[in-house]
Amino acid sequence: MYNKKPIEEIITKETKIWTCTANACNCWVRDNFKSSDEPLCPICKSPMAAQTKELQVVDNPCSSF
Repeated sequence: MYNKKPIEEIITKETKIWTCTANACNCWVRDNFKSSDEPLCPICKSPMAAQTKELQVVDNPCSSF
């Protein structure tokens, strides 16, 4: 009766991310979307620290790092 599309499986993977070190900021960026080797937070400009997180797989075709 209803045209339902098949539900696509969400593929997740342990992913390297960069998290803001400022206590008041909860910003984080995927490693393949960072703007430099040692990124600064795009929100508050504080240093960022490398961590890992289980995330949905997202490719960045424009990545230069």
